[in-house]
Amino acid sequence: MVWIGRVLSGLVSLVFAMSAFMKLKGGAEVTEGMAHLGLPERLILPLAILELSCVVVYAIPRTSVLGAILLTGYMGGAICTHWRVGDPFFVQVAIGVVVWLGLFLREPRLKELLPLRTAR
Repeated sequence: MVWIGRVLSGLVSLVFAMSAFMKLKGGAEVTEGMAHLGLPERLILPLAILELSCVVVYAIPRTSVLGAILLTGYMGGAICTHWRVGDPFFVQVAIGVVVWLGLFLREPRLKELLPLRTAR
């Protein structure tokens, strides 16, 4: 189960890292996407830095819970932004769930806080 959690966490981290690098790279797609979402172009760099920072905090085992909280907040903003413009936001919800599922499977401290099974 720990390895499944590590793989899920790694995959979701790659998704965030790719998104951040696309923002850093720039291009017409990024500019069009920001315009579609009603966000100014000047936010591209701060969003990329924020995204990368959250992923780094999530990837470090000692700070992974804080990273998951930060990524949840980031995804909450993404969900709200997509909802506001009428886009589907299922992918953002799914990514948020995978952030916590991966962490839950790889982090024993969370299993103590949220026991799914009770001893009988």
